[in-house]
Amino acid sequence: MNHTGKLSPRAFGFAFGATGVLFYLGCILTMSTVPREKAIVFFNSLLHGIDVAPILRESVSPAEACLGLIGTFVLCWFAGAFIAMFYNLASSFGRKDN
Repeated sequence: MNHTGKLSPRAFGFAFGATGVLFYLGCILTMSTVPREKAIVFFNSLLHGIDVAPILRESVSPAEACLGLIGTFVLCWFAGAFIAMFYNLASSFGRKDN
């Protein structure tokens, strides 16, 4: 937050994007270090009953993983920027200016 009490869409977007990339890297680490069946149990528990077994791929090319990282960052950056913009818009309605 800056001195006016508003969120910076650029900064919040970057923070959200960086967080998304960390989650993506955590997914890569999980998939590369645990057996397939353990990964299925883990991801099924995160997704509350959605069965990931039919869609879980064990071999992903480095280029595809890099594209996924970039795509995750971009989508999360936009999400964070929009959250900050909507927050700023909503907070301006509740503020009394003298």
